[in-house]
Amino acid sequence: MALDPLPASRYADSARPPLRAPARRARTSVTDDAITRIREMILTGELAPGEKLPPESELAAKLGLSRTSLREAVRALTLLGVIDTRQGDASYITNLGPELLLGALGLAMDLQREDSMADLVGVRRILEPAAAAMAAPRITDDELQRLHMLVRPQLSAKQVQEHVELDWEFHHSIARASGNELLVALLDGLTAPTMRMRIWRGLTVPGALERTISEHNAIIAALEAHDAELAHAAATVHVAGVETWVRSLAPGWSTLAARG
Repeated sequence: MALDPLPASRYADSARPPLRAPARRARTSVTDDAITRIREMILTGELAPGEKLPPESELAAKLGLSRTSLREAVRALTLLGVIDTRQGDASYITNLGPELLLGALGLAMDLQREDSMADLVGVRRILEPAAAAMAAPRITDDELQRLHMLVRPQLSAKQVQEHVELDWEFHHSIARASGNELLVALLDGLTAPTMRMRIWRGLTVPGALERTISEHNAIIAALEAHDAELAHAAATVHVAGVETWVRSLAPGWSTLAARG
């Protein structure tokens, strides 16, 4: 005997009440609130860099949170590098240095797709010249000597990987010479995702490696003269050339680059 169908309205997807989403949203909201409150304690100096967090029960009571929500907040802040949880010990506020920015920025940059790579290099075109200009009046003889050591025309065109690694060290060293650690972290985060792209450029663009060496020497000459404007101009020419090349690439270039 056929059974009468149950009323559709009772079981239709559009009529079903969400079962777990509100609970998840509520938990996320409470965790976000816990993160915000811990952040406020850091900003107001109530929790200082390197300081040990109060016991879990004490901190949860102080913030008016459950211990579960507090643990989730601490776990999230640990992943971001704000809190250091030591096995068998306790949790501490980290030194909150510029490397925190590199950790958060690095993950976001690593996930960038090819259609945003040109804009990423465009940001480098703004920051790299600024770093060079800042470095010019303060760069030391030892730092200049290191830059010279990082320019190695004796490497063959087949040693593209080595060229690109030296290129990274070259720009990192200039950023360090600027004296601005936050700028160093920003540029490191922006540069790392372009490594594969630059290796592919060295393999496929005739004269790219030689041009890079020439432009690096121009930047060094400006820095040796302690001429901020000239250093800014030389770095702009250098990075702008890469940006122009990236913007000229046809869609799908990143797949080719990945294949080597």
